[in-house]
Amino acid sequence: MVTPKPTNSGKPRKGASAKDNPAERVVAENRKARHHYEILDTLECGIALVGSEVKSLRSGKMSLDEAYGRVKENEVWLIGCDIPEYVKANQLNHQPKRPRKLLLHRREIVRFASLAYEKSLTLVPLKAYFKEGRVKVLLGIGRGRKVHDKRQKLKEQTAKRDIAVALRGRGSH
Repeated sequence: MVTPKPTNSGKPRKGASAKDNPAERVVAENRKARHHYEILDTLECGIALVGSEVKSLRSGKMSLDEAYGRVKENEVWLIGCDIPEYVKANQLNHQPKRPRKLLLHRREIVRFASLAYEKSLTLVPLKAYFKEGRVKVLLGIGRGRKVHDKRQKLKEQTAKRDIAVALRGRGSH
């Protein structure tokens, strides 16, 4: 008689991290944002898009490199985000660099965006992804780094990496 193996009751598989969420598919990531800004807080928000923009995002085309958030009349807008035109949408296409409205609750706008305005901080999009079929933008509030801050951060990262390599090398003997 064969006994059935116990099932993995909702636990992540071995070797998988919390970032490997199958319901989340990253479309674009702003890698330079964490280098240029010290991110103090993050917030997930929706984005208002037209159909051809969503089609273009599903094919993985988007650039957040020069994008930033702005508060206008109690609404938050994503400016400078480039979503290229969808090839098959000919006449019904969108403008690639148009401002796009970010969907936040009123209290989030007051707490998050007004904080950026008062303390002269910047709203920076960190990544855009699909979550349960909807496009989401991870918006961070960041303080710009000076050149010497960037160098200091690189030194710290290099030191941490060197320590990790040394410890890994020592454990294998």
